[in-house]
Amino acid sequence: MIKVFSYYSDPGHGWIKVPKGLLVSLSIADKITRYSYMRKGFAYLEEDCDASTFINAYRARYGIDPKIKEYCAREKSSKIRSYDNFEWGF
Repeated sequence: MIKVFSYYSDPGHGWIKVPKGLLVSLSIADKITRYSYMRKGFAYLEEDCDASTFINAYRARYGIDPKIKEYCAREKSSKIRSYDNFEWGF
């Protein structure tokens, strides 16, 4: 189990990077919206809704909050915005 998850942000938004398989094992993959992104086996969960869906499911399963390490791009848009929109059914 991953113990630390990366949180990436730019001046307009933020995302938590989570393995797509973990979303399946937490039974929330079908609850993630197209406002999140995906690339190479990972989902980048948008901070307004999908990140809290993940955090709540993680907390319910493991009894603790996931640890988050932050990375900020203060002056430019994140490359995450160019990734594919999240789709269930991978």
